Amino acid sequence: MDKKYYILTFGCQANERDSETLAGILQKTGYVPAAELFDADIILFNTCCIREKAENKVLSQVGELKELKAEKPDLIIGICGCMVQQEKMAEKIHRRAPHVDLIFGTHNLDQLPELIKKLEETKTPQTQILADLQEIKEDLPTVREVPFKARVNITYGCNNFCTYCIVPYVRGREKSREPQYILKEIKDLVADGVVEVMLLGQNVNSYGKTFDPPVTFAHLLEQVNAIEGLKRIRYLTSHPRDFNVDLIKTISGLAKVCPHFHLPLQSGSNKILQKMNRGYTREHYRELVETVREYVPSASITTDIIVGFPGETDEDFQDTIELVKELRFDSAFTFIYSARTGTLAAKMKDQIPLAVKKSRLQQLMQVQNEISLAINSQLEGQVVEVLVDGCSKKDQAILEGRTATNKTVLFAGSKELIGKFVDVEITDPQTWVLKGKLK
Repeated sequence: MDKKYYILTFGCQANERDSETLAGILQKTGYVPAAELFDADIILFNTCCIREKAENKVLSQVGELKELKAEKPDLIIGICGCMVQQEKMAEKIHRRAPHVDLIFGTHNLDQLPELIKKLEETKTPQTQILADLQEIKEDLPTVREVPFKARVNITYGCNNFCTYCIVPYVRGREKSREPQYILKEIKDLVADGVVEVMLLGQNVNSYGKTFDPPVTFAHLLEQVNAIEGLKRIRYLTSHPRDFNVDLIKTISGLAKVCPHFHLPLQSGSNKILQKMNRGYTREHYRELVETVREYVPSASITTDIIVGFPGETDEDFQDTIELVKELRFDSAFTFIYSARTGTLAAKMKDQIPLAVKKSRLQQLMQVQNEISLAINSQLEGQVVEVLVDGCSKKDQAILEGRTATNKTVLFAGSKELIGKFVDVEITDPQTWVLKGKLK
């Protein structure tokens, strides 16, 4: 009988994409997906380390498998991803969870079959962690979550070194994929039924800078936009420092690029932005948003904001609140600053008390939620095009999809519409979702 695999994924879109590759590699090796974790012959934890809480969650769940491992001695348990790239993490895992068989990093997913083979031959745990991505491996197999949407890596790693972020230390230096490989992959995906792609990178705006001659992200978008059969193009994540007028103008003229701009602000205080090493000011950010709205009037603009960064005063926080009120984001991912070992910010003085951070987060969320509801309310009675993703988790009779502006829409409809574009009239706009009816 075929051996079965089960992958638990933590973290961002990049980790989700890596898990698709891991699934592809395992299926090519002869494994099939397991419906339940306890049925699997190999269990992989693809990890995140942005916050220490995520790391502790992984170690806790791995610890809970100790009894299962005793019952099934041949069960392979592996931990991979960003978490294991941290210094001395492999030793920590072996110490806390000696029943773990495989430990490998973000730069050597392709070595999984070799590690499994060595494990089975030697009956000893295998660890393989590369400090950086030696070369980009093309044409690795993949298993997509859905048949009509796909994630496509365009860059790996990050060169930004924001003082709160550990990503550059665990994902390595920034490397761009050659355009011809990206375009071939997308063309193959479209031929396989994909209508929407998400271009992935820690900072997509800096794509192609290391090529000779350089290739811009704008030029790549133009080439992807020209692919016949593709309907929508999304991208994640953008860095405001590298988002320029030429790129905005290019996007405004490309019909397939979704009019959704996710621009992480992080703070509205120039003092805090400098301490974060973000590379821009509130004035630059404001001008960027104004330019987006000038060239793409229909755009939705979303953001990320951190409250309680070391040294953030009440005045600094009010700078953020004022800028949020002025710029009026469609939505915002808001976070309490969490010190991460290995980052510069974790060593900074003037760490903010948790109670203060929680209070500021609540204030920010209240302001943003009012703005989000007001913006969404303007859509009442309008008809929007939605790509149907699937059924709502809360009600299987309700379908869920997204607009080109990345707003979630809920409506009643047949499951046969999943993967198709439909027109929906918005009847009940809410803070986080739009409810409507099929036209």
